[in-house]
Amino acid sequence: MVILAGDVGGTSTRLAYFEYAATGLVVLAEGRYQSQEHSSLSDIVRRFAAQYRFDADRACFGIAGPVIDGRVRTPNLPWNIDGSELAAALGLDQVRLINDLEANTYGIAELKAQDLLTLNPGAADPTGTIAVVSAGTGLGESLAYWDGSAHRPLPSEAGHADFAARNDLEADLLLYLQGKHGRVSYERVLSGPGLLDIYRFLRDRHYFQEDEAIIAAMNAGDAPAVITRAAMAGTCPMCSKALDIFITVYGAEAGNAALRFLATGGVYLGGGIAPKILDKLRGASFIVAFTAKGRLSSLVQTIPVHVILNERTALLGAGRAASISSS
Repeated sequence: MVILAGDVGGTSTRLAYFEYAATGLVVLAEGRYQSQEHSSLSDIVRRFAAQYRFDADRACFGIAGPVIDGRVRTPNLPWNIDGSELAAALGLDQVRLINDLEANTYGIAELKAQDLLTLNPGAADPTGTIAVVSAGTGLGESLAYWDGSAHRPLPSEAGHADFAARNDLEADLLLYLQGKHGRVSYERVLSGPGLLDIYRFLRDRHYFQEDEAIIAAMNAGDAPAVITRAAMAGTCPMCSKALDIFITVYGAEAGNAALRFLATGGVYLGGGIAPKILDKLRGASFIVAFTAKGRLSSLVQTIPVHVILNERTALLGAGRAASISSS
């Protein structure tokens, strides 16, 4: 069985032809395209298909955006993606469209040991529920349950649950963010914009004096990335503190997901932020926050935690989703 799979993002789109084998997905051909250089996903698919000329039996695309009735209006691209139109273009009965976080969750089953960094080995139940907590531009959370033969993802909007402060500093942060946003969700903290807001909180509440070099760097480029780099290099105390707060809240919310979904199969950290802060995540603060669950601390200590390192996980997941279901 030949599968056409795609990972469609606002910046780039990855496509691949896979052959489904007993050992998993085997890559037949793969390409990467700049999304904004094309007028539609169909244009990219036609270009890819013309180059490699495999006849796909099934197709699935993981897309950054909500999938409603087989259609997606991409939030970061002027594209309206219609599964039935793609199916007609490919000569298939149907094409499956799934959310990018769902694709990432499917992709976990295709990962190898080198694709993961383990923060807590725990004692995984191979048929237990899996939780995925992905901090990036926003905060996505999902779970995957065992259906008797494979893990099946279920979407959630748990990242928009109310942020809960655990100490005086976080309580002050919550008050600050309420003044700015009104209601405060975990996504307001655990995201690139959230990291920037933590930094601004430390500045505006006068916990630290701002570094002029950091101000200039943030004005010139990606402010959350500037904060992260300075914190990892240890060159800015305020940036380091902002990232420390971020990491402890990340650990606490990952632990919440472990309890919320009873994720005995493990908690996986996805998204673009975690791979950039590995040395900090390896420190004690993340796992201390993850396991600090009162009477259920002993349970959470047994739950594995892994960072997803493979940036092709969503592409693999789209391929896997097609391989186990054509609906």
